Parts: sequence; structure tokens; C-alpha cells
Amino acid sequence: MKRVLWTIAGIIFIQNSLPWPVILKCLILRCFGAKIGRGVIIKPSVNIKYPWFLKVGDHSWIGEGVWIDNLAEVVIGSNVCVSQGAYIFTGNHDYKKETFDLMVKPVILEDGSWVGARAVVCPGLTVGSHSVITAGSIATKDAEAYKIYRGNPAEEVRERHIEG
Repeated sequence: MKRVLWTIAGIIFIQNSLPWPVILKCLILRCFGAKIGRGVIIKPSVNIKYPWFLKVGDHSWIGEGVWIDNLAEVVIGSNVCVSQGAYIFTGNHDYKKETFDLMVKPVILEDGSWVGARAVVCPGLTVGSHSVITAGSIATKDAEAYKIYRGNPAEEVRERHIEG
């Protein structure tokens, strides 16, 4: 029943392209078990599989068309940007087995990290503090803190220096 109610509420308020107030979106997500911090921005047309497996820190941004396919926990730290069209997923299939058994692993986006537009973050990964997965990149391994990653598969290209 919880999944049915979430599907209906998610379609109406979260996945919808209507500009519902962010405070309403956060309230609905919290009602379904998500832990949402202060000052979070959730843009229109976001798809969140199961809010009860979602934690978002303070002042983070989830852009238009983001898909959080969270069969396991997804933790988005504080001051994180998940840009438009990014895809974060926690499930995959075991290609070594004839039955393609489902495998799920959590994803962690640490404080200050940035997942660029249309980037993909694969199951079981940690995107380190203040690291960047550039637009269109596919992260298949952990991203170290304060590094910038680009490509398919995403590889480190340089350090990230933040000016204060």
C-alpha cells in the first residue's frame, strides 16, 4: 500500500513538471520517510524510486529530470548539486548468473560534491567530498575528494580547487 500511495504522490508532486512549491515537495518526501535537510531545492520532473531510502543534507540541489533509482540507500550530503538529467542508481544485475539476480548497493554523495548534467553514478559508489563528476560522465568507481572526473568510464582529470 505504501508503494502505491508513493507512486501516486510521486507522480503528482515530484515527477510532474508543474512548479509545485519546494516546501510541499520536501514535506511529501518526509511523509514517505525521506530525511530532507534545510534549504533543499528539488526542481520539477524528478524521479525518486523509494523516498524511504533517501537522505539529503542541508542546502543541496536536485535538478530537473534527475532520476534517483534507489533500491538501496542514497545519501546526498550538504551543499551537493545533482544537475539536470543525472541518473543515480543502486541496483544492477549479476550477469554471471542465468537468472540475472538483482544486486543492490548504496550510493553516497559527500558534502560539496557535484554530479554534472546527464552524468551517471553506478551502484555502491562514493562521490567524495567536493569532487565533481562532469556532465555526461559515467562514474563506475569511487571518486576521491577534491578531484574532477570526466568520461566513460569517468577518470580523474585534475584536482578541484575551491576559491574562498
